[in-house]
Amino acid sequence: MPIIDAQVHAYEHDRPGRPWVGSLTGPKAVNGDAMVGAMDAVGVDGALLVSPFSMYRYDASYAIEVQQAHPGRFGLIKPVDPTDPGVADTIDAWKSVPGAVGVRIMMRDPMSRDPADPGIARVLTAAARHRLPVNILAWGRLDQALALAARHPDTQIVIDHLGLQQPHHPPAPADAWDVLPQVLALAAQPNIAIKITGACTLSHQPFPYADIWDPLARIFDAFGLHRCLWGTDWTRAVEVLTYGQGVEAFKMTDRLSAEDKAMLLGGALERVYRWSPTKHD
Repeated sequence: MPIIDAQVHAYEHDRPGRPWVGSLTGPKAVNGDAMVGAMDAVGVDGALLVSPFSMYRYDASYAIEVQQAHPGRFGLIKPVDPTDPGVADTIDAWKSVPGAVGVRIMMRDPMSRDPADPGIARVLTAAARHRLPVNILAWGRLDQALALAARHPDTQIVIDHLGLQQPHHPPAPADAWDVLPQVLALAAQPNIAIKITGACTLSHQPFPYADIWDPLARIFDAFGLHRCLWGTDWTRAVEVLTYGQGVEAFKMTDRLSAEDKAMLLGGALERVYRWSPTKHD
């Protein structure tokens, strides 16, 4: 099976034509060519390109440009705004964009904490109609994510970044895994998958990050590897480790069989997003 990174970001320099709203930890720019070069260097066949909310909010135009330049290498995920009354139309239009494989909700204040919020329901309903997975950044809101999945059993939900708050700079917090029981509870909903993205940034040890494997094993056991999607969250993790380290830590581990690695490093993503890369584009 191919190796597919479940979350990477690409962005251009801040400029008047496409200004940054905020900033993202990483270089001043990471274009598509640079991202593909980094992937090629360590044998990653494809990736889900998530338009960076911190910089572009709901404008995914740069991610679309990158995908157009490398159509076989990237699937596209766009953040959407549940407070927008026209969000269902936005998702309808997104489905027709070449390479579009999912949408994303950033569950941050002031986003509603109500599992019955009508705006969030519009997103989940429209996404289900198009069979688009909904990626949810749910730090501090795992109970809400669980309730949303129960209310919308036909919607594929993907929990971003292990459901855990992750650092942009070392060291990892001492309590990095404290809410793991809440993460494991999400596995009860069969329409929830989980991204194993950024896991290495939670390690208190140097490469190859041996201390992440016991808590990860609990996640793998709870969800099954067919619902666990490996990834690096590049370039957010750039201050903590190299891209190669984020890849090799999983490729080289002896905690997983070859069959397990094939599922975690690509097979589960192909199943959840119904997308596969074409390496030579």
